Amino acid sequence: MNAAIDTHVGARRFDRVAITCVFGDPRDLRSWSGAPANVAKELERLGVTVDSIRPSMSRWEKLAVAARDMMAGLGRPISTEQVLRGLRSRRRLAAKVAEQARHIGARHVLHTGTFDLPACDLAAGVKHYLYCDHSWALTRAHHIDVRRYNERALRAFDQAEREALHGLAHVFTFGSYVRDNLVAHYGLSPDKVTAVGSGMGAIAPYQGPKAYDKPALLFVAKHLFKAKGGLLLLSAFDEAHRRRPDLRLTIVGDERSRAYVGNRPGVTLHAHLPWETLQQLYRESTLLVQPMLNDPWGQVYLEAMASRTPVMGLNRNGLPELVDGGRHGFLVDREDPTALAEAILCAVSDPQRLERMANAAQRHVLQNYSWSRVAERIAFSS
Repeated sequence: MNAAIDTHVGARRFDRVAITCVFGDPRDLRSWSGAPANVAKELERLGVTVDSIRPSMSRWEKLAVAARDMMAGLGRPISTEQVLRGLRSRRRLAAKVAEQARHIGARHVLHTGTFDLPACDLAAGVKHYLYCDHSWALTRAHHIDVRRYNERALRAFDQAEREALHGLAHVFTFGSYVRDNLVAHYGLSPDKVTAVGSGMGAIAPYQGPKAYDKPALLFVAKHLFKAKGGLLLLSAFDEAHRRRPDLRLTIVGDERSRAYVGNRPGVTLHAHLPWETLQQLYRESTLLVQPMLNDPWGQVYLEAMASRTPVMGLNRNGLPELVDGGRHGFLVDREDPTALAEAILCAVSDPQRLERMANAAQRHVLQNYSWSRVAERIAFSS
């Protein structure tokens, strides 16, 4: 059963909480796909006082950490993400969280992601909670750069994750599959981990007319084009378009995506669209094809389903849970252009099935995924 369905309300966990985010201001909808901002807003609707903590490291701090990690044999960092995954940077950020929490008098801290953990002020009586969409063990399985990490770095990341999870009062996960991993792989007590789901972005549900007999595909990747499955989709679309020339693909990306897209027939690229235009594209599309290689959850899937647009992606991470095992979307078992092309052609060949799936998917999403439900399950023990 989907973890976001039940929202039993018991005793309130806290009346005041500080929310942290290492990716930006927790109140900014651009930080971590808007999850911290949306959770904060809904907690306040429940009467909880919410403070914001934004731990960060300067460029020089990151360089210093990277240098020490290299000296420890972890290899040359290939991205900022690798620096943040290390234990040294996590401890620095955790210390900054503790200092800011002490300064504002916060006794409860909700972390969005593990990069500013392990908590270092537990002895002072501060309780720490985590809301996460993935774990390092799950990330490693399909990480596009995992082969570029040496074995010492891989082991160090796993150890850092284990330390980050230590001492938390409770962990809340987007998906049940993440909850199960935290229990099975990291040994967390099942009664301290709850799958609470997520809500959606600013895309409003659509109830108007829609034509499913026009094969209009959509792909949304404002960044991380390769990791979101953009190259895989382009290869699959080339193959499918040769067999069905009326296929159309709209890509929402940024200017960096243009080098990958080129001048392919049937493909249109839009960069930096306003929400209103993106919302209209969701409503006009027949199928969202988003074969994300390692995205843990995928807000785009929820936004498309709310727009009565069926979704298609790889059978991994959060998508099987979001589409209830395939009842509300198409799952492709292999990360292969031919397999994806066949799935696209099969899906668009049956407009009536697309319409039935779209209607059911919209009901499923609106009933089960909202930020108010997430906030209730975080704020109240069950």
